[in-house]
Amino acid sequence: MKTKRILTFAAACAAVAALAVSCCHCRSFQTRNRRPLVGTEWQLVQLGGESVRPEEGSFRFVLDAEGRVTGKGSCNRLTGTYTLGEKNALGFGAMASTRMACPDMARETAYMQMFESVVRYDMDGAMLLLLDAGDSLLAVFQALPADGAE
Repeated sequence: MKTKRILTFAAACAAVAALAVSCCHCRSFQTRNRRPLVGTEWQLVQLGGESVRPEEGSFRFVLDAEGRVTGKGSCNRLTGTYTLGEKNALGFGAMASTRMACPDMARETAYMQMFESVVRYDMDGAMLLLLDAGDSLLAVFQALPADGAE
């Protein structure tokens, strides 16, 4: 009976060690692929739980070092302000945009309204997750390659 407990304990330790090693690989991958929040161009890939097929030049934004956000919806340009705080706090001020009629106005409107609800962000490698006050996922963005990168 004692031998069986020792073997069970050894198996549990081996499982924990394997998990720790695999987790280190994940963290290493995330660290290598992480992009800075400010200065990176972010491309929308998911909005309100629905996947968004990235289209050239649309549904993107960039945060600059002076607290400004600029970007584009499906056809309208956007601009506004943002603030960063402790524990990944992120808030957007009033956003202004051009007012052209776009082919996909419903998604354009949802995209613009999403910024109003953001209170926090999280990052997973080259992915940016925007969250609301209840920690619900509002949108997921992917970092675009920096100029001159692949």
